[in-house]
Amino acid sequence: MRSDLVLHLAPADAERVEAVAEHARRDAWAERLFDHDTTLWSEAPAVQATIAERLGWLDAPAHFALEVPALEGFGDGVRVAGFTTAVVMGMGGSSLAPEVLHEVFGSAEGYLDLRILDSTDPAAVAATVDDLDPLQTLWIVASKSGTTTEPLAFMADAWGRVETALRERGSDQRPGEFFVAITDPGRSLEAIPHQDDLRERFLNLPTVGGRYSALTYVGLVPASLIGLDLDALLASAQAMLARCREPEPEANPGVHLGIAIGELARAGRDKLTFLADPAIASFGAWLEQLIAESTGKHGTGIVPVDREPLLHPGTYGPDRVFVRLSLKGEDDGGRAALADQLARRGHPVIEIGIEDPIELAGEAIRWEVATAIAGAVLGIDPFDQPNVEEAKERTRRLLGANGSAGSMGAGSDMADAIQVSAGEAVLTDALRALTARLSAPSYVAIQAFIAPDPSRDAAIGRIREGLADHRGCATTAGYGPRFLHSTGQLHKGGPATGVFLQLTSDHPTDRPIPGWPYTFGRLIDAQARGDREALRAHDRPLLRIHLGPELDADLAVLERALFQALR
Repeated sequence: MRSDLVLHLAPADAERVEAVAEHARRDAWAERLFDHDTTLWSEAPAVQATIAERLGWLDAPAHFALEVPALEGFGDGVRVAGFTTAVVMGMGGSSLAPEVLHEVFGSAEGYLDLRILDSTDPAAVAATVDDLDPLQTLWIVASKSGTTTEPLAFMADAWGRVETALRERGSDQRPGEFFVAITDPGRSLEAIPHQDDLRERFLNLPTVGGRYSALTYVGLVPASLIGLDLDALLASAQAMLARCREPEPEANPGVHLGIAIGELARAGRDKLTFLADPAIASFGAWLEQLIAESTGKHGTGIVPVDREPLLHPGTYGPDRVFVRLSLKGEDDGGRAALADQLARRGHPVIEIGIEDPIELAGEAIRWEVATAIAGAVLGIDPFDQPNVEEAKERTRRLLGANGSAGSMGAGSDMADAIQVSAGEAVLTDALRALTARLSAPSYVAIQAFIAPDPSRDAAIGRIREGLADHRGCATTAGYGPRFLHSTGQLHKGGPATGVFLQLTSDHPTDRPIPGWPYTFGRLIDAQARGDREALRAHDRPLLRIHLGPELDADLAVLERALFQALR
């Protein structure tokens, strides 16, 4: 069997990768992975025990192939019941897989529209759900633990809206008829409010971690609602699993990739930069959370760089590896030519081509295998997340045991902020001090605790381009609190090369969380502050810029100040 993976490596890099491949062949890494041999990652019995409970993703496609008729029946029943939209309320792995499926495939004719709610910014919540009829919307709360703050807050908001709509229309239906839960059995299910009254409860395999859950109910329930061919999706995954059993590492599409990205990171090329065709670019966000959360710990890790603006090939530093992910017949926007130029300059370039979007299920498996193998190369457990709870614990403390969170108002938390209202000169000085330390292997992480919007995506993209172009460093960006469930682990536990620019904002129109002692505005403010405190506890350099109520205008001011600072 021959892998479709193509590696373009300089001789020294090729020798390093081949040496690890020989080790993997000798020690039977592929066979041990599929035998669930936990000694592949650790000799410590306690660590082995926890890893043994996180390898269910290897069996998930076969398991869920048997559930396809029931899933299709559920999707048919939802449409017959008159639902027109589904809202996935989740974070990290629980929301990114549905987002990829909907952005790549859309909804088939006659099937439901799909929206993703993964921001606690009150304006973002309003923009996602307020134009929907609550009684024509299927609300999907997705949480592996059942205790994740954000989806439970979204559920409380939606439950209140459904109750109000039922009362106003004099309906005798129960609110739970409009809700579905995707979670684990036992305590996870029990933690979800009203779980006994929900329309449906989809209980996942507890041996599948959240970031490895794309091909469980997390992805398959939304897929059934938008009309995807579930049999074809799971067949692609099972075909890739079969290929990844190949004992010969260099013919194994997952093991070979994992060896390459792991060993190149060990050699200092730890910025894994995706050059994906626009039609499948959303897959990068799912890859980002898989790789960052799995490898970023104990001072090591791989920094995924997703949706970075394309730069001149001479701009990129020696810490880069490039992944060229292409879809047959699609316009690549210049990415193929860029990849060729980068390879000629000696940068490692990994080429992966797919012929049909349905093959993204197989790609998910390839990258899950690769990430597990990269963990073995790096000498870490790719299934734990030792730093994820740090920001969450600080957020809970800030919100307070009594829930008042009175100190978290936007105007009372400015001691560590540079406010845009202070003027461009003040901003420029602060940004100059932050960016002066930048050069590869440093990277900039922009953490935007603001409402997502295409115009803000564009502004952040221009900021990233300016930083990368002028300082030669990699750039990443994420909206908070979404990125906390994706790259947050890497930021605290990974290589100490990150420089952090946090953006916060006012909330001119806040939003209560029904039955909760604080609002969405106070929640996201506490999440931003909790993350700042956690980063500073790890001595990560951080600058906080506070934007006022006119977000787009203030982002323009920030842009101008940044380019002044970079001169």
